[in-house]
Amino acid sequence: MTVLAIDQGTSGTKAIVVDPEDGIVGLAEVSVHPRYLNGGGVEQDPDELLESVLGAGRAAVAQAGRPIHAVSLANQGETVLAWDPQTGRALTQAIVWQDRRAGDVCDALSAHAEQLAERTGLVLDPYFSAPKMAWLRRNRETGGVVTTSDSWLLYRLTGAFVTDATTASRSLAVELGGQDWSPELLALFGLDDEQLPAIVSNDEIIGTTTEFGAEIPVGGIVVDQQAALLAEGCFDEGMAKCTFGTGAFLLANTGETGVRSASGLTSSLAWRIAGNDTFCVDGQVYTAASAIRWLSSLGVINGAEEMDGLAAPDNGGVMCVPAFAGLAAPRWKANATASISGMTLSTGRGHIVLAVLQGIAAQIAELVSAINADTASPLTTLRADGGLTHSKVLMQACADIVGLPVEIYPSAHATALGAAALARLSLQPQQSVREVVSDWQPSATYEPSWTPTRAAEFADRWRQLADTTYSQEGQR
Repeated sequence: MTVLAIDQGTSGTKAIVVDPEDGIVGLAEVSVHPRYLNGGGVEQDPDELLESVLGAGRAAVAQAGRPIHAVSLANQGETVLAWDPQTGRALTQAIVWQDRRAGDVCDALSAHAEQLAERTGLVLDPYFSAPKMAWLRRNRETGGVVTTSDSWLLYRLTGAFVTDATTASRSLAVELGGQDWSPELLALFGLDDEQLPAIVSNDEIIGTTTEFGAEIPVGGIVVDQQAALLAEGCFDEGMAKCTFGTGAFLLANTGETGVRSASGLTSSLAWRIAGNDTFCVDGQVYTAASAIRWLSSLGVINGAEEMDGLAAPDNGGVMCVPAFAGLAAPRWKANATASISGMTLSTGRGHIVLAVLQGIAAQIAELVSAINADTASPLTTLRADGGLTHSKVLMQACADIVGLPVEIYPSAHATALGAAALARLSLQPQQSVREVVSDWQPSATYEPSWTPTRAAEFADRWRQLADTTYSQEGQR
């Protein structure tokens, strides 16, 4: 059973064709270009998103040169837009998950924050889709429907008006483990009169498409991070992965129980398969690769491929909180700004590069500590995927500061491979989830080289800087 799996992400769309015998037989990538606006806005052109899906998918199919039995789509999760359900035409730009302009929506609902956390497992923050949907309705467009980007893309592919259970669980408008939209939660955001998509399982066929050749079933739709969790074989409680992309996203399987975090994390569905829910707890770092692009834009490095060669062996006292789009879990300071401290006239480019990489790793360490505080099974290993895993300096920094071995997933296509596995399940529901995910061995493993004392001292200094960063921000 050959599957076309499409991973529609923040900075690009990747499509792979996976054959059960031959592995990946088709691969194509098309860049997309988010626009970073004053006031915390981040937008994408919906037509560019659609063209990237069609272009990458068709190129991968052409390269594979064989029949396709199913198509799956992994999506950004919390990116939203308004569109016309009669014509399928986008009515607004896509408001990207990084966009912070819904902060006022969240501030107005602060009295309901505890209730929302208890009912949804999420934190009241502009990151999630319902606040952005409410902001878009109030500030951009009152017509059509307003949904996450997956619903629009799937409508354009199949004509179906759906979203999947994992995407819906990232909205703040669905109870944790709920089967449908909550009228009460929607009413809090002023969305109770909206026409919303049906919520489907992750192993469900939702329709067919002819956009990639013959009429092909579409199934196995899922949020990108949950797809990667599946591909990396994190089937059991206490297993975790971190994807290093535009941001960094750490997810830990919590089994059949949706954890209400006491440590500033969020809980959502990992997947809904065969009518059963598996949950995960997760934390987010808003800027990872985007922080490296910032270094490039200033000319500190010429590109990500240079950073390991330029990074100094020690940071020379320089520390960085790379909060270029605010701080997410466990702090949830939407308006926090980035900070670099400890520079002197002897500070060089290499110190700054290392400080940025260590700042990313320090945020991962905070997330691991929060997960261990919230769950019964402390993490013993961290699996990692994404483009930044090519940086040996960053991965070693993660191992050193987190204090755990970091195992690198051997493929650059974890998200797409997870979506492909779910597509196979949608066609062959008699199989188990373990049967459709391939075994793998790490391409590299990074063991901690710092003592626990050194790691704790670094983490303490970094936390003090992070606390100062948003404390000063609040005084302006």
